[in-house]
Amino acid sequence: MSRASRTPLVGLLVGHTVSLTGNMLTIIALPLYVLAETGSAAATGITGAVATAPIVLGGALGGVLVDRIGYRRASVLADLVSCLTVAAIPLLHATVGLPFWALLALVFLSGLLDTPGQTARVALLPEAASAAGLPTERAIGWFEATERGARLLGAPVAGLLVATLGALPVLVLDAVTFVLSAVVVAVLVPSTLQTGADRTANVDGPTTGGDTGYWRQFAAGVRFLLAEPLLRVLVPLVLVTNFFDATKTTVLLPVVAHRDLGGAAALGLLVGAMGGGALAGSLVFSAVGHRLPRRVTFVVAFAVAGPPPFWAMAAGLPLPVLLAVFASAGFAAGAINPMIGAIKLERVPARMRARVYGVIGAVAWAAIPLGALGAGFASEHVGTTATLVAAGTGYLLVVLAPLLGGPWRTMGRPAPGLREAVPRARQGALPGRPVDGPTDNQRMSLHTVDPA
Repeated sequence: MSRASRTPLVGLLVGHTVSLTGNMLTIIALPLYVLAETGSAAATGITGAVATAPIVLGGALGGVLVDRIGYRRASVLADLVSCLTVAAIPLLHATVGLPFWALLALVFLSGLLDTPGQTARVALLPEAASAAGLPTERAIGWFEATERGARLLGAPVAGLLVATLGALPVLVLDAVTFVLSAVVVAVLVPSTLQTGADRTANVDGPTTGGDTGYWRQFAAGVRFLLAEPLLRVLVPLVLVTNFFDATKTTVLLPVVAHRDLGGAAALGLLVGAMGGGALAGSLVFSAVGHRLPRRVTFVVAFAVAGPPPFWAMAAGLPLPVLLAVFASAGFAAGAINPMIGAIKLERVPARMRARVYGVIGAVAWAAIPLGALGAGFASEHVGTTATLVAAGTGYLLVVLAPLLGGPWRTMGRPAPGLREAVPRARQGALPGRPVDGPTDNQRMSLHTVDPA
């Protein structure tokens, strides 16, 4: 395999890492800036909510635009716009002033385009992996590892920079990272690395089986998701598990850390243990994941990643034991997103990836605020321990669903000769009538695995 053939994949990985590191700078610096300027926790909370809302909106509604203009171009454009919106905060503050409403508008605009930019880079992975001669799951594992690594290392680095330089200089540095990400993708990812979406956008104009309007294309993405049997059951499972995960990360874990473990230091250690385990899990899965039985691996990974931290906290285990549990859970969690990413890449036609991925992401994020609200209410009225036990048990019941069969039986990887044929066939399918993928027997004829 020539070194040059790896260049597009390297460009995507490096660009994605730099862009996400910039996001971590914003996540740390922005609330500290708001607190310093307003002295109001409520204003800081409003800023956080405004920063989160466009993740759902941008993911759901921006996917169609990404499909239209092409993935490489969308990634570069999203980073450049994020650079402008973030750089405007310190620039306006230092010149004409920055009223709170203007800050919220800039934060909203920056978040609105960030998710489509990430979606565009994910959508280019199959072609980049193919150019490098690597299995798609290995490339996705590396991609996931860069995400977790950027978040794991970016947060403490951002905290150190804010403490040393101040919030506004860090936001300037954040703007620079977005420019670097755009340049890396533009230079290292060639325009010849085109998906079906890029060819459609650059040559013939957008086509979606006769639907050329924005809302028709958006609806076509929703219809495809509803008509694809495996995605139709996978997305609700992720929705519910995200609900449970939100109860832990936003309410229950901080409460337990504050009440039983000594406060912020213990909380940081547990979050770090989970993140470090997830990074290691992503790297290991990128190396061996394509050899594992997918459905079994999916269930086991979710069962280890989800319920045990809830039950361990409910049991009142000491901090060293909790650290081991959280690290193990994180290691298992490192395999989940690469498997889900592989399923999406195998089943969604290239020309529809961004809009379908956007809808999936919006649905997955929709339950997170509800999880936080529900955990707070339950902890207050039922008790933290009872809530932890109930959440862990509910989590386990949900993640055992793939063992029931039905569409879950089709989680196996397509055989090499069918991997491209199935998405092409689906592209020509009528809305609501997708072409069936290869059966388990067809997959098993070339693979001894049943992966997810």
